[in-house]
Amino acid sequence: MADLGQEDAAASFDPLRPKLMRVAYRMLGSVADAEDMLQEAFIRWMKADRSEVREPEAFLRRTVTRLCLDQLKSARRQRETYVGPWLPDPVVEEDEEEDVTLPLMLALERLSPLERAAFLLHDVFGLGFEEVAATIERDAAACRQLATRARTHVREARARFQIDKKRGVELAEAFYAASRSGDMKALGAMLAADVSVHSDGGGKRPAAVKPSFGFDAVMQLHENLAALFQKHGSKLVRAGFVNGLPGFVTLEADGELQTTALDIEDGKITAIYVVRNPDKLRHLH
Repeated sequence: MADLGQEDAAASFDPLRPKLMRVAYRMLGSVADAEDMLQEAFIRWMKADRSEVREPEAFLRRTVTRLCLDQLKSARRQRETYVGPWLPDPVVEEDEEEDVTLPLMLALERLSPLERAAFLLHDVFGLGFEEVAATIERDAAACRQLATRARTHVREARARFQIDKKRGVELAEAFYAASRSGDMKALGAMLAADVSVHSDGGGKRPAAVKPSFGFDAVMQLHENLAALFQKHGSKLVRAGFVNGLPGFVTLEADGELQTTALDIEDGKITAIYVVRNPDKLRHLH
């Protein structure tokens, strides 16, 4: 009977898994943590009286969101001691995910957990405030205020510059070629004057502990890196979109993967996000 119960629970849970994963990942910025939340939600779904649940998707979305709110509290404490810049786990896709790009995910980090939940559920996933209120256990008026405050904080991080998908991938491939070959002239032509580099090694692999800002600093950094690439190599695994931005996955000389995402405005690269922490790349193997 237990096996039948699990099969019945899985039959209704599994079709909703991709949607629930999107909620959990965008709440937490961690693939592994999001998968843990889904596993816990499934356990609770198995134990629930499912015959009393009229809308499984709403029930499970509420469950996942509440689990994520609890998880965010401990995650914030962990990030206070994180070595170097923290970036969300890279999600690599063939096409861009337009709802939440990497800069927006970083902006969400500055919100309180409730602001983050209200903004994502209403502005990104399109839920009404009554449903948001039921999910985060606040009244609808409070949820409106939470979403308004969040919107003010993240407005600058919302995508304002649309880049053709094909052109975006072409720029990513050109950036890879120039940065690895040491073609500084070609590289410099792609960069904006206020370009920045953010590298997340998490203390597990070599990475700058502070971001680099400005054209000259970023060019110097890549000149130094190009010398290392010439000695030790770097192999392109695939180009595509990393957290909604043009980018690529590489296999580096130490045998580990690395992702690079490029924020592009008016045809110029304004920010470069590099994830080297192996804990954040396991799901890409």
